[in-house]
Formats: sequence, structure tokens, C-alpha cells
Amino acid sequence: MALLLSVLEQGMIYGILALGVYITYKILDFPDLTVDGSFPFGAAITVRLINGFGVPAILTLPIAFLGGALVGICTGLIHVKLKVRDLLSGIIMMTGLYTVNLWVAGSGYVAIFDKENIFNNSFVNSITPSFLSNFKNVIIIFLITMVAKYLLDWYMSTKSGFLLRAVGDNDTIVTSLGVDKGLVKIVGLSIANGLVSLSGCIYAQQQRSFEISIGTGAVVIGLASVIIGTSLFKKVTFFRVTSSVVVGSILYKACVAVAMFAGISPNAIKLITAVLFLIILVVSMDRKKVKAC
Repeated sequence: MALLLSVLEQGMIYGILALGVYITYKILDFPDLTVDGSFPFGAAITVRLINGFGVPAILTLPIAFLGGALVGICTGLIHVKLKVRDLLSGIIMMTGLYTVNLWVAGSGYVAIFDKENIFNNSFVNSITPSFLSNFKNVIIIFLITMVAKYLLDWYMSTKSGFLLRAVGDNDTIVTSLGVDKGLVKIVGLSIANGLVSLSGCIYAQQQRSFEISIGTGAVVIGLASVIIGTSLFKKVTFFRVTSSVVVGSILYKACVAVAMFAGISPNAIKLITAVLFLIILVVSMDRKKVKAC
């Protein structure tokens, strides 16, 4: 049971990150490596607010989102205004954020074990029945994930959301409508990195600590989750794409958990992640080739 709960918790936390990666990878066709920096950035903001300023844990969620959104705007400005290639823009921001994260958090490792968080505070503890105490974290993460998912679904149905889709499909159409395609890209990157940073905020509170290396490989996890979800549930009509992305993240975490449960050394997890991601990419490419034929 503990393993299942851990998979669900981690899967949904990274599911929010995957929603952000879905925007950049699937909609904007923008290989945004900023993710590896904006994920720990959300965690760094969280521990500093809770530890340094005593900010209520619930308020760290929107603040972390706004912090990540600002990071996304910076990536967009580097790409759009300074004419730097998309991949390089992300690499520049990811590299710079390593130092920024250290400055914000105060050090490479910060613990908040003795502080209240969104999972353990007087309000939550008072309204949670004793028989649900073991499921408290899962329920809270599920509620936050669903709010993020449905807000993204709503945004995608707005005029701005349709323009975002159009930029990824054919930016010439957007330009012909008199809309600045660069501004639309910046908005998309802002929302994407806001979601990634929000994911980092929740992760830090679930782990009750910040560690500077938690962002390493975050973009790979996000991409794998997106590809797993969109490939497996492509023909399931009652499933929204955003839902399939979140489920894909849970399935990805389940695969990693099974590998560890099978006795594989934790030191080999990164290699397993790389191999699993490669298999997913090859399978998805094969499907595309079959469809094209």
C-alpha cells in the first residue's frame, strides 16, 4: 500500500510538471530545457517563504506559479526578442537558474521538517478523519492536480488558448490575423513554466526539503509522461489530453517503482529512465510510420 501511495503522489506531482511540458513540447513545439531549472526554482521559493518568512504553506502555491511564470517569460524574451534559438534559450535559463536557486534557497539543501506544509497543518489535520490520515497526501495532491488540469483545459478553450494552439500548428496563420506570434509564445512558455514551478513547490512540501539537484532530468520525466499518456490514450475519446498526460506520469512513476521493487540498484535508476524514455520514443515513432504508410 505504501508503494502504491508513493507512486500516486509522485505521479500526480510530476503530472503537473508534465502538463507544462505538454504545452511546450506538443503545442508550441518548443524544446524547453528551462524545466530543469524552473522545477527546483519552485521548490527553492517554497522553502525560503516557509523557512525565512513564515508564509502560510497554501500561499506558496500561487507564489511559486508566478515565479515560474516569470522564468518562462524570461525564456520567451531571450528567444523572441534576442532571436536566440529555442533550444539554446532554454539551456541559458536552465544554467542561470542553478545559481538563482542557490541564492533563493540559501544553500544546496534546506529542510523544512519542523514547519507546517500543505499536507500537515492545523486546518488540514482538524478536518481529516482518522481513517483517511494515511491517504491525506494523495487526496490533497489529487485536488491540486485536478484544479491545475481543469484550469488549463479552460484556458485552452479561450481565444488566447486557441491562438496558442495555432502558433504551434502554423504561426503564419496567427501573423495573418494581426497577432504577435512572439507574444503568444511568451505567454505559452510562461504558463508552462508556472505549472512546472508549481510542481516543484508541491514536491518540496511533500519531501519536506529542497535539494539543488532535484531538477536534473525533470524535462525527461515530463516528456516521457507526455508521450506515454498521449500514445496510450490517443484513441480514448472520453479522455482529455491533459488527463492522459497526468495518467502517463503516474504510469511512468509506476514503471520506475517496479524496477526498484525488483531489486535494481537506485544508482541505476537514471540509466533505467534513459532506456525507458528511448523505448517510448521508438515505439511512438513506429506508430507514426505505420500511420503514414
